[in-house]
Amino acid sequence: MTNETETSVTVLGLGLMGQALAGALLKAGHRTTVWNRTAAKADQLVAEGARLAPTIDDALAASALTIICLTDYSAMHDLLDTSELDGTTLLNLTSGDSAQAREAARWAEQRGARYLDGAIMAIPPALGTAEAVILHSGPQSDFEAHESTLAALGTVTYLGADHGLASLYDVAGLTMMWSVLNAWLQGAAMLKTAGIDAATYAPFAKQMAAGVAEWLPRQAEQIDSGSFTTEVAALETHVRTMEHLIEESERLGVNAELPRLFKAMADRSIAAGHGGEQYPVLIKEFSKP
Repeated sequence: MTNETETSVTVLGLGLMGQALAGALLKAGHRTTVWNRTAAKADQLVAEGARLAPTIDDALAASALTIICLTDYSAMHDLLDTSELDGTTLLNLTSGDSAQAREAARWAEQRGARYLDGAIMAIPPALGTAEAVILHSGPQSDFEAHESTLAALGTVTYLGADHGLASLYDVAGLTMMWSVLNAWLQGAAMLKTAGIDAATYAPFAKQMAAGVAEWLPRQAEQIDSGSFTTEVAALETHVRTMEHLIEESERLGVNAELPRLFKAMADRSIAAGHGGEQYPVLIKEFSKP
């Protein structure tokens, strides 16, 4: 490997996200080498100052840090299995699961490479701004060696030495996203039957989402302590309200699958003797296979 400074970065994979990563690095003044199987995807980046590497090995040798953004982990292995990796640092921002991340770390270390796994919690246009949260996991010393460079991509977050943490946080975040969006759509569909458009409903929905978010720290304390003493409302009280939601949805001709799912899990918890405890006791249901 070369002895270039950490301000020299290679990006492998130039889909929309890979192009955005390279563009953010260029904008921050980093010497950026790029490679993609279809070289034409690098044209705009080259026009902006990037260097197009003719081969994978040339791309790897150009920088101390190589950022990988491909379709999946299999694509990474297919691409790099025959390449010289000794001495380089790989940051894999390819989507996958925690088991794949940990296996990739073992694979890289066996090849003499340092390995960080990561996840991009942003859409491509947000890269290079504070709105783009980039999660990282792996050895802290390897992260810190490139932290100042990675800051060009967005808000840099280090989660810990376990290589699988970035993937786990990624899916946990997506769970929050889809849950909030699905609840919002349920409410919008119900109000639509009364002639209320989504734009009118949106400010109230936003207020509700923000209010619920304020409950999380106290609920986290209950989950971590395993004590679910009722402070606001017992689970059985929530279930009675869930029944109203299901009945109203059905009366309006709106899909009731989502509230039925809420109630099914709560019913199981009540059957197990937790009806008098506070809502976070449902973690026991979520923790089951």
